[in-house]
Amino acid sequence: MDTSRLGENTRSIRAGERLDRAVGGVTTPIHTAAAYMAADDVEGAYRYPRYCNIPTQAAPAEKLAALEGAEAGLVLASGMAAISSSLLSVLGSGDHVVLQADLYGGTHRFLMAELARLGIGFTLVSEADPARLEAAVTAHTRAVFVETPSNPLLRIIDLAGVAALAKKRGLVSMVDNTFASPINQRPLELGFDLSIHSGTKYLNGHSDLNCGAVAGSKTLVAAVRERAINFGQTLNTYDCYLLERGMKTLALRMARHNENAMAVAGFLAARKGIAAVHYPGLPDHPGHALAKSQMHGFGGMLSFALDCPPAAARTFMDRLGLVLEAVSLGGIESLACFPAVTSHAKMPREDRLAIGVTDTLVRLSVGCEDADDIIADLGQAMDAAHIA
Repeated sequence: MDTSRLGENTRSIRAGERLDRAVGGVTTPIHTAAAYMAADDVEGAYRYPRYCNIPTQAAPAEKLAALEGAEAGLVLASGMAAISSSLLSVLGSGDHVVLQADLYGGTHRFLMAELARLGIGFTLVSEADPARLEAAVTAHTRAVFVETPSNPLLRIIDLAGVAALAKKRGLVSMVDNTFASPINQRPLELGFDLSIHSGTKYLNGHSDLNCGAVAGSKTLVAAVRERAINFGQTLNTYDCYLLERGMKTLALRMARHNENAMAVAGFLAARKGIAAVHYPGLPDHPGHALAKSQMHGFGGMLSFALDCPPAAARTFMDRLGLVLEAVSLGGIESLACFPAVTSHAKMPREDRLAIGVTDTLVRLSVGCEDADDIIADLGQAMDAAHIA
């Protein structure tokens, strides 16, 4: 069924499905086989799980492509599998990539630990607007990589501007679209080449699997698939089933995340004891106007700096009841963490502080509970920690 002209809720539910008409089930079946008989419709004649070409793997990949407006999609074993395979599908020894400086800590670690070892150069650009990113381009640059909204400070990058500079300079443009999801932001429509996700987060939405995803042109996604096959980054069939099931409610969930996060951000912005609230939906956020122009919703992620010593911030975290302390995000339950000791723990402290990740910065993944209950829990925990 062609879902390209259907609404995002319909695409979330129906795109990519592989129904077994002989049996009559209304969900894509789980194919557990590791060996498959020859098939005429498969390149190379054989299906094999590591080749990312079995029906259970195709279902969530095609659903993602339909939601992103992409020619092709690919699901992999983790968000870092998606990021690393995407970068290495374009970059080789002697090449160079330009990236924004305030990246997810795992991405930063990959750059530091792996790219230099492979002879690939990179430049991290602070205040990464298109002009600053372009100024870092060299004769060896092959790609530009950004993340918006960024993790954990929710900074907003001008996607159309970055895509334009990439096309002008002949670069492959890549964006980590995890925080927004394809419901709130579709970078390919703004000119980007690849949109990358940690599918562990909003795509799945239930905190019960680890996966990654990439969407883009057939040619570029095929190159990413080749790297993923070689590195063994395949997503197993059971997790493919869970991912497709989770994505069926993506549009529904994102509407609630957007609504709840806006309410929580407004509460925190008015509360004493908060030094700063980072949420692009707030009118005073420096990227608010840009976010409003390129996003369809402001998302469920925010961060806030507590105006207190680290010990009091620790007490605040310990006193949370409804909100759980955990390192992930994007699930239906509200989760909080200190990025300084979780997502950015492997970043040198001076680098971490330089991008604004302080010891009292809290990252909050606002879930789908009742907003009043989330707000009440945050308030009582601040009271218990004497943060006011």
